[in-house]
Amino acid sequence: MAAELASELRSSEAPASVPHPVRRSAARLWSGLWPKLGAVVLVVLIWQLVVWSGWKSQSALPGPWAVMGRLAGDLSQPDFYAGVAVTLRRAAVGYVIAAAAAIVLAILIARIELARRSVGSLLVGLQSMPSIAWLPFAILLLQRSESAITLVVVMGAAPAIAAGLLSGIDHVHPLLIRVGRAMGADGLRLYRHVIIPAALPALVGGLKQGWAFAWRSLMSAELLVVAANQTSIGQQLQSAGKLFDMQQLLAIMVVIFVIGIAVDSIFGVLDTAIRRRWGLLGSEA
Repeated sequence: MAAELASELRSSEAPASVPHPVRRSAARLWSGLWPKLGAVVLVVLIWQLVVWSGWKSQSALPGPWAVMGRLAGDLSQPDFYAGVAVTLRRAAVGYVIAAAAAIVLAILIARIELARRSVGSLLVGLQSMPSIAWLPFAILLLQRSESAITLVVVMGAAPAIAAGLLSGIDHVHPLLIRVGRAMGADGLRLYRHVIIPAALPALVGGLKQGWAFAWRSLMSAELLVVAANQTSIGQQLQSAGKLFDMQQLLAIMVVIFVIGIAVDSIFGVLDTAIRRRWGLLGSEA
């Protein structure tokens, strides 16, 4: 009798302790979204308060609603989307080249001791070097072309990605390497099946940081280089500044900010998924 009562109690209590998967996903999404929305609301509120204070005229510092209205008008123009497409294409090409070169370089540095002693120390200097400093070199070498812009993006992003992956490789547990070698993995197979997967969280962190460097480098290059007479976000920003059109300038700055945050959020989701897969989230999983 007692056993039957206990089984009935367990069966009646079990469903209440397990949340619905959809509800759990929605709660996780909202918990990650509301701080960002709160920060945006706070910034807009401070912006509007500064405008109301009369510190600057409306022409010099327009309010958020005027800027959003101008942005809404830009979104109806085909030229706006053409400029965004040009910028995103440049960012994708430069970033992919930088990521591929950085991964190969990091593996070579990790495998070859001489390369670690010689090239490894240069990564810190390259990473601390402002990417805009590469622009005069790129223009003199490749003229005012797409290749010059791509070179600036690559030199801005590659050192950060390589440093992130190299740090992850250095922190791979030696036991994993010994087990991989005992199971027959050696050379490049060891990196493919053991070391790179173990260093994946650090690699994603390096890729995320590399994107931030690449995006800043691209905006700097587009402000100063007009390649093949193609309208880009950077050129639209420069044109707005020359025309003293503060509404247009702030609207384009909002677009740059939103694109950067959107791509960064994608890396954030990827990083969270990898850390959950690796069991690194703890109680947050």
